[in-house]
Amino acid sequence: MLERRTFLKGALGGLVAVSAHGCAPSGQEDEPRYDPAAFRRPERSRVAVLRADAYDQPLETTIRHGIELSGADVAGRRVVLKPNLVEFDPASVINTHPTVVAATVVALRRLGAREVVVAEGPGHRRDTEYLLDASGLLGALRDVGARYVDLNVDAVRPLPLRSRYTALGQLYVPATVLEADLLVSMPKLKTHHWAGVTLSMKNMFGIVPGSVYGWPKNVLHWQGIANSILDINAALTMPRLAIVDGIVGMEGNGPIQGVAKPMGVLVFGTDWVAVDGTCTRLMALEPTRVDYLRQAGKFLGNVDDARIEQVGEQPATFVRPFAVLDQFAALRVQRT
Repeated sequence: MLERRTFLKGALGGLVAVSAHGCAPSGQEDEPRYDPAAFRRPERSRVAVLRADAYDQPLETTIRHGIELSGADVAGRRVVLKPNLVEFDPASVINTHPTVVAATVVALRRLGAREVVVAEGPGHRRDTEYLLDASGLLGALRDVGARYVDLNVDAVRPLPLRSRYTALGQLYVPATVLEADLLVSMPKLKTHHWAGVTLSMKNMFGIVPGSVYGWPKNVLHWQGIANSILDINAALTMPRLAIVDGIVGMEGNGPIQGVAKPMGVLVFGTDWVAVDGTCTRLMALEPTRVDYLRQAGKFLGNVDDARIEQVGEQPATFVRPFAVLDQFAALRVQRT
């Protein structure tokens, strides 16, 4: 485990690598930037889409059912929940809703989790206490007696990268994340002004500490957002689960300045690529046209709809076209 002085030294090394190599372009498909033998993509992946109409309705039972349908192994495990806590605007729907996070804590405990910790490294505001309080997450966690860890200042360990989409070689990752028996990505279902969509995989930007990589995780942006998403997700080897807050999503100029989009769904799965592919289709967007999802579908998980077993509700029931910025118009699915 590294102390602050040590990991700051490592961060400077990462900055030198960025300066030396520049921003690696995304979307290059001429040769794999990973060892195919190091990854085993499942033959099929299960994704559960469940109706959840509003935040003021009881959510714990629905979430518990979704976890069970996903097949995630919870009993006896130390579970780390990673919600999306970016910024606060009382007139917007930027973050994973606090009631979804709190209900998930309760659901996991009832399913036998040994410990449930909520952890995030906000990428914009450095004042995490303000964000926790203003967003309502602090009060929600107090109500269920859950502990919060600020990943921006947590002790870190070096984690070697298992793919080569960036020039970083390794990441300094918080010990809280590395010690998880089950890592749960809890994003808000949103569009993104640079990545197209931001879901379970993009949510992992929040595990990379700002004290090492800057605000808003500048080193990752310099390396290319799509490249960084792929390298971060490829480096993580612990069991994983996604619970996507799609009760109210965000369309347009996400992930901060977009418009609320009521969807009435929660989405669950242990293959984050399959979950993000399903969520993208719920937005009436084509996931194979999203650069990082297309790449991830080759080695990290299943983005092809034919390889995804949909359980729970019929996803088609919830499809609602999302507004996107002009540069992402090609993502739209033409409906007849």
